[in-house]
Amino acid sequence: MNHNHRPLFSSRKGFSHKKKSFYIKAFTIISLSVLGLGYGIKSITPAAEQLYSSIFVNYDDELGITEESAVVEIEQGEVPEKNSIVENKIQRGESLYILLTANGLSPAEVNEVSQQLKGKFSVKSLRPGQSYRVEKDPENRFLSFSLQQSLISTLHLEKNLESGTFHVWKEIMEYDTRLASLTGTIESNLSLELQKNKRYSLIGQLQNLFASKINFRRDIHPGSTYRILYEENWLGEEYANSGNIMAAEISFNGNTYTAYRYTDAKGKTGYYDENGRSLNSFFLAKPCNYSRISSSFGYRRHPILGRKHFHGGIDLAAPTGTPVYAVADGKIVYRGRKGAAGNMITINHSNGYYTKYLHLSRFSSKHPYGSKVHQGDIIGYVGSTGRSTGPHLDFRVIKNGKLQNPLTALKSSSSTRGVSKAEMQNFMAQLSVFRAQLNESNVLVANLSKKSIETSTALN
Repeated sequence: MNHNHRPLFSSRKGFSHKKKSFYIKAFTIISLSVLGLGYGIKSITPAAEQLYSSIFVNYDDELGITEESAVVEIEQGEVPEKNSIVENKIQRGESLYILLTANGLSPAEVNEVSQQLKGKFSVKSLRPGQSYRVEKDPENRFLSFSLQQSLISTLHLEKNLESGTFHVWKEIMEYDTRLASLTGTIESNLSLELQKNKRYSLIGQLQNLFASKINFRRDIHPGSTYRILYEENWLGEEYANSGNIMAAEISFNGNTYTAYRYTDAKGKTGYYDENGRSLNSFFLAKPCNYSRISSSFGYRRHPILGRKHFHGGIDLAAPTGTPVYAVADGKIVYRGRKGAAGNMITINHSNGYYTKYLHLSRFSSKHPYGSKVHQGDIIGYVGSTGRSTGPHLDFRVIKNGKLQNPLTALKSSSSTRGVSKAEMQNFMAQLSVFRAQLNESNVLVANLSKKSIETSTALN
């Protein structure tokens, strides 16, 4: 038998062993030179070291985390503001265009802002004597403009330096709180029912209240009924937004699920069913009302850099300005700017837990650094500060120094205790009042046709 056998590493014609040895040596020298150059770059300057890390080292996330087992640093304190703030009054003949261009905005940027102001502010309403405030960063770049429109209303304009985009919103200082109720039979789904009544923002509270009992997408069908007693905030005859839900009853498939707000003698407020069993888990079901999870916990491919790396939280996509809630009682131990994380808040909770909220557009003025917060308190608003491709909340959970999958942590937290025996009589009396108010026909949402300044956010 004739075998045509050829050695695996036989030399090709014209390719001598001497030449092969030369190329091997050359390849080795070049490889060592590249590694040596990389190390040399690393040792020159901090900026060069960052370049070295991006080329030769695994990429880290916004808080420097490279792997799930890493020990998480818990920051303490508040980053002091180094921005310059100028307060002044509108002078006769000054226009919004003059004010903004004098403070660093280009004519094109002022035009962009004017488009966002439509429906929220009329340039004709600018009057001499009105107070305004301009904030700039240490490099004298425009950050924000605030105009005091009235004793209770302030218009805010904020520029995101990373994306160059603008966000406009109104801040309302005082409200007239009224009790209102909504009762009905669902034709399609509950969120559309609330939207039809211009009270869509209640859906977030309801989802948190019944997170362990009801799947709002799967369980609620046409024919289901609902009754909701809640607070509304009004400015004169103008509806501002919805407040706390006081009582809620949702019925479907022959079952009724209830939630009643109750504050005990020690001042602790919670939600309970008709038997006094707590509906409050250690964590809320979610920290904001988001449309989708744009990036999950764990290893992923970075949307900007295109490389695989570890992500220590979950990214919840939501419009800029969407309220962000404290998911549990605790204390704010960090509040300020944090590099790629942008505006960030860290809260210390019991049982060894910390939660972090990244990329916020701004912080709530009601909860400064060092303050205690209760579950459900608004601590800030969704934004795109820091290293971000768009508005979202990067939410993180740490327990005993180790990162947890936020979705798992939120779902697995155990419920808190129910109403105590000593409080049960008072609780049942409060429950009777709520049920009577739900049955009253004169407790209604007033002036639904009035223009609302409440901003709808996406439903998860």
